[in-house]
Amino acid sequence: MSLWWIFGFYFLERLLEVGIARRNRQRILPRGGREFHPESYRNLLAMHFGFFAALILETYPWRVPLDALTWFCLAALVLMQFLRYWCIVSLREFWNTRIIVLPGATVRRTGPYRWLRHPNYMAVTLEIFFLPLLMRAPFTLLVFSLANLGLLRQRIRLEEEALREHTDYGERFDGPKKSDSQAL
Repeated sequence: MSLWWIFGFYFLERLLEVGIARRNRQRILPRGGREFHPESYRNLLAMHFGFFAALILETYPWRVPLDALTWFCLAALVLMQFLRYWCIVSLREFWNTRIIVLPGATVRRTGPYRWLRHPNYMAVTLEIFFLPLLMRAPFTLLVFSLANLGLLRQRIRLEEEALREHTDYGERFDGPKKSDSQAL
């Protein structure tokens, strides 16, 4: 089965995300929003570009067997798309591919954020696993899964620092501090 179309789909999907992020950035910055750690965004862009380039090169001519693994990976990727856009809809103008924080804003705990701190990053991590698995690209799967985890570990730390410092993130996700609960 030829899966050349999957690259076009993900290219368009990423372009759509960049457009949504740009629009949301233009909405938040005039309201006092601030961007933190722009280098982390550049690092993620470089990793994603490298991921897709490696996947395209490793899997040419983009044919996979029509078997259970193919169908399982395709189903998982469809679920990841639903999760990603559920995140975007839930955060509305606060969703972004950059670390942009509106000081004093109330952090949203809606949609998948009711259960997970970073469901969008989970969706991306699973995509970076399932796409190479689907395309039978073991090198891309191993190298970029590890690279993504390393970058996301740093990115999440930076994002949470900015959110804790400028919003109610700590209160919304961490719960009461020990000193607060001991005072009760």
